[in-house]
Amino acid sequence: MITDINENSEETMDTYDMNEQTVSPEPQPQPQYEPQSRTTSPFANSPYTTPWQAPQPWQPPVAHQTPPAPPAPAVPAKEKKPGVWWKSLVTSVLVAAISCGLTAAGVNAYWRNRNSSLTRSFDEKLAVLRQELEQNKPDNGGNSNSGSPGPSQEGGLTPAQVYARNVDSVVALECTMTQDYFGQTVSGVTSGSGFVLTADGYIVSNYHVVADARTIKVTFNDGTEYNAKFVGGDEANDIALVKVEASDLQPVQIGSSDALIVGDQVAAVGNPLGELASTLTVGYISAKDRIVATDGTQINMLQTDAAINPGNSGGPLFNMLGQVIGITTAKYSGLTDSGATIEGIGFAIPMDDVYDMLEDLRLYGYITGAYLGVAVSDVDPYVAETYGLPMGTLVREVVDGSCAQLGGIKVSDIIVNLGGHEVKNLNDLSRALRKFKAGDEVTVTVHRGGELVQLTLVLDEKPQS
Repeated sequence: MITDINENSEETMDTYDMNEQTVSPEPQPQPQYEPQSRTTSPFANSPYTTPWQAPQPWQPPVAHQTPPAPPAPAVPAKEKKPGVWWKSLVTSVLVAAISCGLTAAGVNAYWRNRNSSLTRSFDEKLAVLRQELEQNKPDNGGNSNSGSPGPSQEGGLTPAQVYARNVDSVVALECTMTQDYFGQTVSGVTSGSGFVLTADGYIVSNYHVVADARTIKVTFNDGTEYNAKFVGGDEANDIALVKVEASDLQPVQIGSSDALIVGDQVAAVGNPLGELASTLTVGYISAKDRIVATDGTQINMLQTDAAINPGNSGGPLFNMLGQVIGITTAKYSGLTDSGATIEGIGFAIPMDDVYDMLEDLRLYGYITGAYLGVAVSDVDPYVAETYGLPMGTLVREVVDGSCAQLGGIKVSDIIVNLGGHEVKNLNDLSRALRKFKAGDEVTVTVHRGGELVQLTLVLDEKPQS
């Protein structure tokens, strides 16, 4: 059998050998092509609008094809009842609200319990701390260990409260002076400050403010004016006392300057520039035991950065208990040798150094303090180290007839102790003498010829000249 396949023909013809029995296949029905109505023309400018499609070739039916299953009957959609959606929404919201409410209630209960526990713990620790502070409280007039009360301690005041309690006890002073210059009498006015020491009119100020004044006018915060008289003063310590004829004045409270430490807050009230009466300035204790020379006299001072200006001299320096712990006296001002501006360096006389002197001025008009009768200077540290000498005050002169001469003190002696108080410099000697009065018997230890010698003497009264 020869099969000839014409690739260009869509029909295949089978030819059988004539000698073989030939079985003609059953004629197959020919597909009947239904002419399609042409609604459009492939040519241009045709009136047809539907594109023309070529006839598709006939495809024989697929044998033994399973007829498709009849479609399942449609299930009618369930009809939604109106209002169901909002019930679901409300249910969800209620569940969420109940859940949140339970959660919030649990959280609130936890923090209430936590807060109560912390509060109890804090109260217990605070009670223990207060007990310890009360047990360790120093006997310094109510001050704290640092000299000033902490903000939580009973009795501690703000600067505003200190001012309100004491402004009526601070006065402005105006003094008229008369001086003779080359045969000409010249008058002038000086200003300063002061504070009421007693209810019957004794007022404290600086000696350099009121010394040699012809008239002294005292003005209180409410504008009340008095003429004052000079009671007494001490130039070496720069303190003075004046008196006005008044009663029921408001005196200040005196505190301890020794209880202060560097960093304690202080407040000054005074009359800066002679025209700004009742001015408050606030600062801190910058240093203690500063030896400051005023008019050639060395005075032990408290250093503060509270603003002190001309006119503040003689005014009070308060601690934060509202107590006077110093007398404002001087300040550094101007420029240094290098041209730097000096700021915030003021000084006040410690009240512990002069309070007994003020009592002497009130009672006697002068200081009846103890007098040793020697001229001394500090031992140079280099000399002390080089020659193995102790630090103290070197005696350079002994006053004839003084208790020092009668007690056996000699020139070149080094005083190292007076009445049980160690002496390393002039400030120590001056403060040791303030512990005694005229007529007291004391033991003085001096270094002489490489040995320590103890001498007993009776202190003199300080001379007025």
